[in-house]
Amino acid sequence: MKAEILESPLPFVTGARIVIDAPASKIFDLLANPRMHSKLDGSGMVQGVLRGPARLGPGAKFVMSMKLKYLPYLVPSTVVEFREDEVIAWATVTNQIWRYELRAIDANTTEVTEWSDGSDNRFKPAVRSNVKWSGKAMAKSLVKLKKAVEGGG
Repeated sequence: MKAEILESPLPFVTGARIVIDAPASKIFDLLANPRMHSKLDGSGMVQGVLRGPARLGPGAKFVMSMKLKYLPYLVPSTVVEFREDEVIAWATVTNQIWRYELRAIDANTTEVTEWSDGSDNRFKPAVRSNVKWSGKAMAKSLVKLKKAVEGGG
């Protein structure tokens, strides 16, 4: 079970895609729950939610507890795009955009694409570094999402 790492012509954009045997609504419910993000994270950086709603919605604000190697830090984010069962995206305080697109193939099969867009990130050195490994981390995240939704993890 593998996710496809996507090429982007834009220098600060990376992505990954996977097909999940579940309806989009079931997948979206997990993505809209910030308490699930640490369980779905393929980078090992997301530690948990510090504060935020039980379910994200348009304009929702939340703060994630993160760790880079041995350095803990917090990332405040705001939901910037929200279409139930189709798209959810949030911008971090530095304006890094994390976006999930769900496309129903049929009633019980959904293609999920995750994008990381650092084009407008205020901290470009971190973005240049992230682009090198984030596609692989997103692919791992999508495999975790697939296992969680399909009941295999």
